Amino acid sequence: MRVLVTGHLGYIGTVMVPMLLQEGWDVVGFDTDLFERSTFGDGIHQVPNIRKDIRDVDVADVKGFDAIIHLAGLSNDPLGDLNPNLTYDINHVASVRLAECAKKAGVRRFVFSSSCSNYGAGGEDLLNEHSAFNPVTPYGISKVRVEQDVTKLADSSFSPTFLRNATAFGVSPRLRFDLVLNNLVAWAFTTGKVFIKSDGTPWRPIVHIADISRAFIAVLKSPIELTHNEAFNVARNEDNYRIRELADIVKDTVQGTVIEYAKDAGPDKRCYRVDSSKIMKTLPAFQPVWDARKGAAELLTAYTKVGLKLDDFEGTKYKRIDHIKMLMNSGLLGADLRWK
Repeated sequence: MRVLVTGHLGYIGTVMVPMLLQEGWDVVGFDTDLFERSTFGDGIHQVPNIRKDIRDVDVADVKGFDAIIHLAGLSNDPLGDLNPNLTYDINHVASVRLAECAKKAGVRRFVFSSSCSNYGAGGEDLLNEHSAFNPVTPYGISKVRVEQDVTKLADSSFSPTFLRNATAFGVSPRLRFDLVLNNLVAWAFTTGKVFIKSDGTPWRPIVHIADISRAFIAVLKSPIELTHNEAFNVARNEDNYRIRELADIVKDTVQGTVIEYAKDAGPDKRCYRVDSSKIMKTLPAFQPVWDARKGAAELLTAYTKVGLKLDDFEGTKYKRIDHIKMLMNSGLLGADLRWK
């Protein structure tokens, strides 16, 4: 199988690509590499790649592939809030354009990295793939719009699948520190405090990036009729946690730490629990192996190995919004997030 992976140099992509190669597949990357100066720990597995902004994709770029895994996009809420119109251009408009190019080029399978952020303010209910969308951020809205538009392209020659990933965690060469478990362990390790920025009550389903990768692989190895124009929540039902429960796990993992709430901590409108029964029943090859405790231990080991400091993950090297602003102020990146 010949697979194009957009965003292959990002948080998920740098973990997924080696796993795809282990399947014996021919993998090509597509990435503008905004965070080339933000590599954490060991290096990145190199594959042939197209260094290009996803907004500039054309039919020639995607011709000759059996499948596209579409990960590329602006990936967190502060970055999305920097310029919501850019989030829609990159995450929504460019994603639909990519799907249209793929269809024209004869690419059969298109697997989109969607998000449980689609459910947004979901409350206490256990939400399945038929539950109402209620996104509360430009990021979540953009993911919903892609699903709504790309699903219309599906036919006998073009088969999209939408994987709604839970909140990711885990170690990566392009580690993100804005994700809840990664962030809690980083604060605990560097300050001795498990720092909670909400009141701790919101629900959040979580899933390790290697398990996200396993879901994409399971889709591409499955009969196409099982995944054609289908959406799947990617997590396990037992991995729905309240933020305060994750904080307790981190406190147990990082010895000698205490839990502390931000002074302005209040409820977070991003609150949702997801039912992941569908993917477990439809794609039995999808076998997640990580949970929060195992993930917290992995993160602690990685932070210990590099001697992580607070200024590292709260500074311009790893904090994505500040890194982007630094690149802009340095004249390397335009306000449109294109390299100069």
